Amino acid sequence: MAAGLAITSDQGGQYNGRMTLLVVLSCMMAATGGIIFGYDLGISGGVTSMEPFLKKFFPKVYTKMKEDTKISNYCKFDSQLLTSFTSSLYIAGLISSFFASPVTRAFGRKPSILIGGVAFLAGSALGGAAINVYMLILGRVLLGVGIGFANQSVPLYISEMALPRHRGGMNIGFQCGVGIGVLLANLVNFGTEKIKGGWGWRISLALAALPASILTIAALLLPETPNSLIQNSNNHEKAKRVLQRVRGTDDVQAELDDLIRASSISKTINHPFQKIIQRKYRPQLVMAIAIPFFQQVTGINVITFYAPILFRTIGQSESASLLSAVVSTGLVGTTATFISMFVVDKLGRKALFMIGGIQMLVTQITIGGIMAALLGDHGGVSKGYAYLVLALICVYVAGFAWSWGPLGWLVPSEIFPLEIRSAGQSITVAVGFFFTFLIAQTFLAMLCHFKSGIFFFFGGWVVLMTAFVYFFLPETKNVPIEKMEKVWKEHWFWRRIVIYQVDDKLAI
Repeated sequence: MAAGLAITSDQGGQYNGRMTLLVVLSCMMAATGGIIFGYDLGISGGVTSMEPFLKKFFPKVYTKMKEDTKISNYCKFDSQLLTSFTSSLYIAGLISSFFASPVTRAFGRKPSILIGGVAFLAGSALGGAAINVYMLILGRVLLGVGIGFANQSVPLYISEMALPRHRGGMNIGFQCGVGIGVLLANLVNFGTEKIKGGWGWRISLALAALPASILTIAALLLPETPNSLIQNSNNHEKAKRVLQRVRGTDDVQAELDDLIRASSISKTINHPFQKIIQRKYRPQLVMAIAIPFFQQVTGINVITFYAPILFRTIGQSESASLLSAVVSTGLVGTTATFISMFVVDKLGRKALFMIGGIQMLVTQITIGGIMAALLGDHGGVSKGYAYLVLALICVYVAGFAWSWGPLGWLVPSEIFPLEIRSAGQSITVAVGFFFTFLIAQTFLAMLCHFKSGIFFFFGGWVVLMTAFVYFFLPETKNVPIEKMEKVWKEHWFWRRIVIYQVDDKLAI
């Protein structure tokens, strides 16, 4: 256990506590929700580049890739049925996230995590046993339900369990889980592609059951958050005992009082989705929509979903493309996310957003320029330039992995007051899923039509999102989660909106 620390509230009181083993274990177990998300991101791109998988479920794509010598490099994999395999998960996740919100609010974070784990288990079993494309897509839909519930509840769980001073680093554990999941998926794909008989893709899909089992067991063993206990019952003594356990001290009255106060406000709200559109919550609503939208238009899904396909587009073999995906999206991304975990509560959220934004923009423009100059509709690029593109993609992935990757989950999970927290997180998850679905469904067609211009397209969005963060996102590091409203009242733009709302109430 770490040394003790105290967190000062803006009212002059202190939140006493230290980093207890219970908090660390709880957040680590909950972060396996990130692993199942990351595993699916990595596995889907890998299996869709495996020839036996394409031959069985998408024979037209396989024939076009192997036999059509006249088709453009950028159009070999353009198939709506193939993209439906990838994107069906995200439309299911979008819909399920709205069901997850009332479950998380009414019954707590743990039941929502449990539902996510069980649904993902069922989906992985169905995918591994699939005998036709309909069974395959049904499995993806169940995986989407699992991810919808997990992505709704896990970031909230971690933010509510963690100390304010360490909330950023602990919450990035979720994104570290995503990175580890992507890395494991790429390693599994690289190994199963070599299995004789062409059934390695079944192992790739079925192994998703392993992290799902961990999450399901964790949901049964983890303690519920004190915030959720107070919100869902009047047993303040039980909530106090849990708070004392997770903080490692008996002196938790200041924090407990703030939780009870926040819960009292929360219980007056019967329709949080109607409440969140009010003017006083305008900053949080804007961020709940803008941050997940911007996270998806960084272009990261170009790399994560279709990295093996992209590397095959520039002329690499099936095995080499999978190995390149291991290095670029798996190992580099996971390492950079771990770095973010240790610096986010020191440098702050905005500094990492700025660094990552500039890094992604430069590499996207450079990659787009190389592909525009050297990769035509036929043939490939030289081995030297292929390795250069791989290196640039690694730099790009690192930029995303210590900025928009983890912070796209962290910031929304910490900015909502308790009365709209589940609704706000639900909107964040739903917006993320919608644009993930949209990009997954359209990317192969965009690659076919935009060609190398796809990198300039996403680069333009990176410019816009970096400017948005610089001007409109206040710094949230070290601010207690139930005291977060003060950052909006002190912000140069948002204060005019939220303080105006307060003044209106006083006038009435």
